[in-house]
Amino acid sequence: MNLSREIKTAILVISGILLFIFIFYYLKGENILDSSKKITAVYENVEGLAPSAAVTVNGHKIGKVQSIEFSDDRSGSLTVTMLIDSDFEFSINSKAQLYEAGLIGGKAIAILPAFDGAATVVSGDSLASDIKPGLTDLVNQRLTPLQEKMETMMVSADSLLINLNEVFDTKTKTNIKLSLAQLSTTIESFKSTSESLNGLVSDNTSAIGETITNFNKISENLTTLSSSLAASDLETIMANLKSTLSSFDTLLSSIENGEGSVGKLMKDESVYNNLEGATKQLEQLLEDMKLNPKRYVHFSLFGKKAKQYDAAGNEIKNNND
Repeated sequence: MNLSREIKTAILVISGILLFIFIFYYLKGENILDSSKKITAVYENVEGLAPSAAVTVNGHKIGKVQSIEFSDDRSGSLTVTMLIDSDFEFSINSKAQLYEAGLIGGKAIAILPAFDGAATVVSGDSLASDIKPGLTDLVNQRLTPLQEKMETMMVSADSLLINLNEVFDTKTKTNIKLSLAQLSTTIESFKSTSESLNGLVSDNTSAIGETITNFNKISENLTTLSSSLAASDLETIMANLKSTLSSFDTLLSSIENGEGSVGKLMKDESVYNNLEGATKQLEQLLEDMKLNPKRYVHFSLFGKKAKQYDAAGNEIKNNND
């Protein structure tokens, strides 16, 4: 079958157009002959994510980033289009998490699959976005509070140094030096005293040994005395002591109640009055004996009869005299 020149030309033009379309989409990252799923996710900041970056699930690459474009809502957010080449199925409720692929590996997107029974992702769906803090972010989060604390510490240290400079003026430094010199002298004195004590101990080693021996003997004697007291019948002694105290208490009660001679002597006022009267009469008698001794003592070399006196102290005259 011979084709006319026009048909051949038309086939060549159509083939060129199809090849151009294929190359165009291929250069854009799309393969029109492939059954890849195209899904999107919206981020506020992609932080260095580039087209052709890997899209992974649990670290396994299942696709790539096709394009990054500003959203149509003029909010400044970025719409990331991803091509999923794998047949792995996951829920529409899955998340597309932006993370660091390494220190120098740039950014990548990890699909956090959800298996909650919801509809499976198909081409044209949009996933919820998430950003995982990278090493740089974590370091910044740690360093920022530390930096603030260090700045505060430096300010405090600067204030402390200023105060120390104000306190340690020339006079204070001189006093500190004098104190250190006196401390050195004191240490030397203490050293001399220590040497003297060492010499004293060395010279009296025997006496110290005898003292310790005597102390040991006293301790042994105390131990023996304690053993003797423990072996004695303390219960009987305490019972006798208790009985004696009870008897003494009974005696004191009797005296307090005016019973017996001692009780009557202490409690009976008539006995007290009689004693007081007898004492008064005895005093009068002694006074009279001092004033008139001749009434009571008679001494005569010639046998002269003693004079007699009445109760009033007057001499009794006899008719014979």
